[in-house]
Amino acid sequence: MQFKLYLKIFVLYSLLGITYAVGAFAQGDVFPSKSIKVIVPFPPGGGTDTLMRIITPPLSEMWKQSIVIENRPGASGAVGADAVIRAPADGYTLLVATTALPDRLVNQLAPISLISASPYVLTVSPALKINSVQQLIAAAKENPGLIRFGSSGPGSASHLSGELFKAVAGVEMLHVPYKGTGPAMTDLLGGHINVMFAPAQTVMPQVTSGNLKALAVTSAKRSQSIPNLPTIAEAGLPTYSAVGWFGLFAPPNTPKSVITKINTDIDKVLKLLQVRREMLERGIEPSGGSPEEFADLVKTDQLKWSKLIREKNIKID
Repeated sequence: MQFKLYLKIFVLYSLLGITYAVGAFAQGDVFPSKSIKVIVPFPPGGGTDTLMRIITPPLSEMWKQSIVIENRPGASGAVGADAVIRAPADGYTLLVATTALPDRLVNQLAPISLISASPYVLTVSPALKINSVQQLIAAAKENPGLIRFGSSGPGSASHLSGELFKAVAGVEMLHVPYKGTGPAMTDLLGGHINVMFAPAQTVMPQVTSGNLKALAVTSAKRSQSIPNLPTIAEAGLPTYSAVGWFGLFAPPNTPKSVITKINTDIDKVLKLLQVRREMLERGIEPSGGSPEEFADLVKTDQLKWSKLIREKNIKID
C-alpha cells in the first residue's frame, strides 16, 4: 500500500517538474529575447534605409532589444535577400524589401508587414530646364534616347516606373542603373543623369532646398503628404499609375507566432503619432495590415510588372 502511495507521489512530482520545465522554456523563448538584425539591401541614404531608420527606434524601445540595420547592397536587392533566405528561421534576421525584389526571391520569403506603399516622385535636374510632365515628354520626343533616367537598379520600382512612363508616353529615355537611389540622387544633383522616379524620402529634401525639381507623383491619386504635386495621370497620361512598396520579410519557415508578433508590433509603431508625422513629412505614406494582405499586394504587383517586362522586352538581369 505504501509503495503505491510513494509511486503516486513520485509520478505527481515528475509531472509537476515537466510542466515547470516546459513553462520555463516557453518564458525564455518569448520573442524577441535578443538583438534583431534588419538587412537593408541598398546603400545608406536611400529610400529603404531612411524608412527603416524612422521605424526601428520606437520598435526597439517597444521590444526592449537593440535593432541593428545592416546595409548589403547589390543586384537590386538580391544580395541582401539571399542572406535572409539562408538565415535561421527564428525572426532575428529580417529583410526590408521593395518592389525591386526579383520574383524568384520574394516567393521564397515569408511576408510580414507592408510598411508603406507610396507614390514615387518624378524629379528632374534644374539644368534640364523642364517644368512639367508635358515638357518632359516633348523633350524626350525631340531627343530620343538622350534624356537619362537613373534608378536603384534593374527591376527596381524606380526603373519600372520609368519604363512604364516611356511605354505610356511613347518616348525613349536611356536607363542608367545604380546600386541604390542614394548614389543615383548624387548623380542627379551632379547633372550626370537628368530624371529620376524616386521615393519621396530620398528626393523631397533636395526639392525643398531648390536643388531638384519635382514634376509629379506616380500614383493614381495625389499623395496625402505632398498634395501640391499633380499625378502623372493628371499631367497628361491618364492611364499611368505606379506605386513603390516597402515591406518586411522573414526567412522561409519562420514560425507563424513570430510573424504575427512582428506584424502586430509594426502596426502599433506605424500608428504612433510621431512616426506618422515623420513619415508624412518625408512624403512616405504609412500602411500596415496583415501578412496575408501584404502577400496579396506583392502578388498583384508582380503580375503587373511581369506583364510590362514581357511586353516591352525589358532587361532586368
